Amino acid sequence: MRLALLGVRGSTPAPGPEFVRYGGHTSCVAVLPDDSDVPRLVLDAGTGLRGLGRLLGGEPFRGSIVLTHLHWDHLQGLPFCPPVDRPDSRVDLHLPGDGDPRGLLARMMSPPHFPIDPGGLRGDWRFRTSADGVVEGYTVRVAEIAHKGGVTHGIRVEGDGVCVAYLPDHCPQIESAAAEKLASGADLLLHDGQFLSAEQETADAYGHATIGDAVAFARRCGARRLVLTHHAPGRTDDALDVVAATGAELARQGDVLSVGAP
Repeated sequence: MRLALLGVRGSTPAPGPEFVRYGGHTSCVAVLPDDSDVPRLVLDAGTGLRGLGRLLGGEPFRGSIVLTHLHWDHLQGLPFCPPVDRPDSRVDLHLPGDGDPRGLLARMMSPPHFPIDPGGLRGDWRFRTSADGVVEGYTVRVAEIAHKGGVTHGIRVEGDGVCVAYLPDHCPQIESAAAEKLASGADLLLHDGQFLSAEQETADAYGHATIGDAVAFARRCGARRLVLTHHAPGRTDDALDVVAATGAELARQGDVLSVGAP
């Protein structure tokens, strides 16, 4: 299994020359199987989803998108991604929370806030509640984790002999057996690292993690490899280089991570 990092920024996109090396698009990760470069499973649909077409070679997307939560930076790419919005696409969109998933999405994506509602997306769309089970050939587990502002899920994906845990918005200062179970023994943990230790008060208030919080959580869960994502929108390339110099592994937009590799 490999992870194509299409968006690694948090809160808002970060355009401009100071955000080139790590990338400015918000959360989106495509799961690539060992035997193919064509993704069928995507985690989150931030503005990074716009880059999905580069992996598909002009073909439509036919697969599943699993959302961690419904904050804008995790779903705003949906109506701006051509491979998911064409007559021959097939998309199963899994949203967290109870009730009508299509109706939940329409609260953000409908006039007057947006020109179309979810029914305006072309192709075969199915709106589902949270994924839990076999999705596109992978075993997917989701569980509610601590993050401010609505139901938020962490995601565990198992397949190709490895395991990935994806918790891009998480407040591990609030201990959670469910979150620890998702990340337990993961070959790769892709985790919220939006704030520095000096910003602990802000991290706590926003329901996010500092880098120190993420490292402690990874150790607690026995994760084999930690990659920090959801970078603060004001954290420039040079500032992130300073963080990387401490030995932390940082997600970079455009990178493809081999799971299980050192």
